[in-house]
Formats: sequence, C-alpha cells, structure tokens
Amino acid sequence: MVFVVVAVAVLALLVAVHRYLWVRFVRDTTERGGAARRAGTVAAYVLPLLSVGALVSGRAGFPFPLQQALAWPGFLWLAALLYLTLALLVGEVVRPLLSRFLDRRAGRPGAHPAPAPAVPSPVPVPPADGPPADEPSAPSADEPSAAPADEPPVRSAASPTPGPPAPTVSATSRRVFVARSVGGAAALAGLGTVGYGTYGVLRGPRVKRVTVPLAKLPRAAHGFRIAVVSDIHLGPILGRAHTRRVVDTINSTGPDLIAVVGDLVDGSVDDLGPAAEPLAGLRARHGQFFVTGNHEYFSGAAQWIDRVRELGLHPLENARVELPGFDLAGVNDIGGESEGHGPDFGRALGDRDRSRTAVLLAHQPVLIHDAVAHGVDLQLSGHTHGGQLWPGNLIAELANPTVAGLERYGDTQLYVSRGAGAWGPPVRVGAPSDITVVELASRRA
Repeated sequence: MVFVVVAVAVLALLVAVHRYLWVRFVRDTTERGGAARRAGTVAAYVLPLLSVGALVSGRAGFPFPLQQALAWPGFLWLAALLYLTLALLVGEVVRPLLSRFLDRRAGRPGAHPAPAPAVPSPVPVPPADGPPADEPSAPSADEPSAAPADEPPVRSAASPTPGPPAPTVSATSRRVFVARSVGGAAALAGLGTVGYGTYGVLRGPRVKRVTVPLAKLPRAAHGFRIAVVSDIHLGPILGRAHTRRVVDTINSTGPDLIAVVGDLVDGSVDDLGPAAEPLAGLRARHGQFFVTGNHEYFSGAAQWIDRVRELGLHPLENARVELPGFDLAGVNDIGGESEGHGPDFGRALGDRDRSRTAVLLAHQPVLIHDAVAHGVDLQLSGHTHGGQLWPGNLIAELANPTVAGLERYGDTQLYVSRGAGAWGPPVRVGAPSDITVVELASRRA
C-alpha cells in the first residue's frame, strides 16, 4: 500500500513538472495553432514516455538494441528535466523584474509619464482702427461673410500639427518577449549543464589520490597502493569503450592491487559480456579483486561472478585473503539478502588475527557499523556516486553515513569513491567520476 501511494505521488509530481515546463517553454512562447506549439506539445508527451521506457526496458526484458535506443533520449531527458526545472525556477525571480522594467519603458500605468507639452492660449489682438475686440464689426459689402467651403482653415502657428501616431508595443508582445527571454536563458543554462555533465562521463574518470595512515600497518607495507574503482555501470549507454577507458586509467597508475567494489553492470552477461571483456587487461602486482554491488543482483549476480573470474578478477564472496602486511576481506552487497547471499561479516572476518591490519571491500557505506564491530581498519566503498546530479548529494546524505571521501568512525576509516560511471542519465554534475589510488601509510615508517 505504501509503495502504491509513493508511486502515485511520484507520478503526480512528474505530470505537474512536465505541465509546468510545457507552459513556460511552449504555451507562453508560441502562437496558438502554430507549428512550434504543436511540436512542443508533442515533445511534452513523447519525452516522458521515452524516459519511462528507458527505466523499465531492462527489467522488462526488452531486446538489448531496443534498450539502447530508448536509453539515450530517455535518460538524457531525465537529467534535462531536472536542470530545466531548476533554471526556470530561478527565472521566476527574474520574470517580474524584467516585466516591470519593460512596463516603465512603455509608459504603462504605474510608470512615471512624461510631462505633456504646453500649448499657448490664443491672445485677441484689437485692430488698429475698429471696434473693441469684444464687439465684432459687421462685414463690409466687399468682404465675404465666411471663407469658401473649399479653402482650408488657417491655423495659428502655435497650434500643434497633426502627425502619425507614435509606435507602441502591446502588453501581449511584452509578455511574449519576457517569456522567450526567460525561457531561452533557462534552456541555455539547463541544457548546457546537461551537456557538460555528459562530457564529463564520456571522457572517462580522473585519477584521485588519497593517503590513509593505519596504526597497525607494518613498515614493510608502507606505500602499498590500492586502485579503487566502483560503479562502472556497464549497460545500454556505457559499453566496451567505457570499459577500455577505465582499464587504461587504472593501469596507468601502476597499482599494487585493484579493488572493484560493486555495481559493475546494469544488464545480463548475454547482453554485456563483450562490454566487460577489456577487464581482462587489468594488471596489478598482487591481483584484481571484486565484490558485488546491488545492481549485480538485478543482473544475475551468480553469472557475473563466474564471468569476472574468467576475466582474471578474484571475487571475494564473504571471504578474506592474506596479503603481505594486511588482510583483504570482501562482503557481498545487501542486495543479495533477498537471494540468501547477503553480507556475512562473521564468515569474512570472524576468525582472523586482529593484530593484523584489515582492509574491507564493501559496496555500500552503510556497512561501516558492522565493519567497526569487527575491528576493520579501513573500509573501501562506492554506491553513492557522490550524488551524481546536484543537488542529489543532499538526498544521498540522508541514506549514507559518508557520500564521498575519507572519514573516520571510531578506530575504522571509511573511504567512499564517487564511481567511474553513471546510473541512468550518463550525466554528472557536481560529482565528477573518479578512480582513487589509496596509498596505505604505516605510522612506523
């Protein structure tokens, strides 16, 4: 029942937002019955339908080429919807100021009218030889009593000369001008933001470096480098070329160990197996390790675990390996609980020697409290995307103890990567993608 209420509320909100965008971008800026209004109205119906199609096509089992065809316009429109709406809301502040400025210039009520020119009154001048000015003299026999009908009247030099009426701009024209100005600026800002955010994803992640001091780390392990990558999100948009960029970037750092901390894929092995093949090119002195994220459990986790093992990655399914200087453990994601394969800290860490440093790979930051209870020194996570689309970071903060970066929880430190890809819209705003080289530092060095 709660799900139905939430779904209806979200649907109503989306309808209201699309209606608002149609009013501001289409109705207020175009002529009734014109081609531009018809095109804008059609887009107001088609674009949200494409977005719904992009969201459900994978779960509904649509053919992969159809998923790809829906994903680009559908997901990009979701990002555009967000930033066009935010830009228009800012425009609502500008709109009345611009209207008032134009009204003043046009001299509409409420403006300060210009003073009217003074018109001199006629002054009677008495004739030199005749009756007083207030007593009209009788016409003489030689003078006509009135001017001929076809002769134009004689005007005083002081009388105003009629001319063409001054040009005016109607209130309707001013309203359209304001609507087009604000709408055009909002479109430029919103679509420009989406374009730049898309470029940031498609160019590939940048390398970030973090040094983490660990009290129990032996001197021999000082400077050990772990390349952490999360949330690659191979799918109908990000494919083989994206994987190649990620692999090349990781290998360029020369890490001692590579940790892939979940959400590698958004789709089945059948559809995305070729896109994942470049992962076989990952190279690190102490190996490449993988733990599941919640999206693996939407995509066939068991099949993907087998596939990444074939590509040379070592899945840590609630397991631990001993490395020179520290223990590396990994737990399954919380999403596996529905399949009976959730995180098991006892199995991964229960019987270890606590005098040794423990580094844990866990997709979601919320597992930090279990990590603290089991004496983990450093947890490496992803999942949040750093919010991906501002102000999404504010929402992510409500559900995660740390959204991005390094923080301490008691004796345990937590590092959260923003991820190397994107879910849904291939757009990042205020949360650039990254691959992090975490360098372990011994306090004894």
